[in-house]
Amino acid sequence: MILLGLGSNLSSSKFGTPVEILTQALAEMRLAGVEVAACSPWYRSAPVPTSDQPWFINGVARVETALAPSALLALLHRIEARLGRRRGVRWAARIIDLDLLAYGDLVMPGDSERELVLPHPRASERAFVVLPLNDVAPDWRHPVSGKNAAELWAELDQGQQIERLVP
Repeated sequence: MILLGLGSNLSSSKFGTPVEILTQALAEMRLAGVEVAACSPWYRSAPVPTSDQPWFINGVARVETALAPSALLALLHRIEARLGRRRGVRWAARIIDLDLLAYGDLVMPGDSERELVLPHPRASERAFVVLPLNDVAPDWRHPVSGKNAAELWAELDQGQQIERLVP
């Protein structure tokens, strides 16, 4: 099972609101041959780490592709760039953020900031990942801890602010 995290906390004059930007990212994935098998509802969440930037809109998608993990991540970065993402300061406000959360049960520890690490090293610590993950893959198990989304949620710092958007 391949899982992607999607987030946005800035609007774009070309692509619209964060929800519209994330919807466009999903459409671009489909155009590139990535099958979006399921997407969670959108959630509104406070920035992590805490800051004064706008709240994020987040979700998790379950996808299918023949692309290798590094090729999929490269595609996600190209989609981010097309939608206006400019990389700069870490954890800054951004138009789009696409993360490769998990690629099956593959574990890639990586040994530097630039290497792909799987599963995503902070995914299980963040409400904006764990809650929507439970919507699209409740039976998925973290390949290192062996815990499913409900178990990860139960262990999570409940001080993180998150709310499901009503469609």
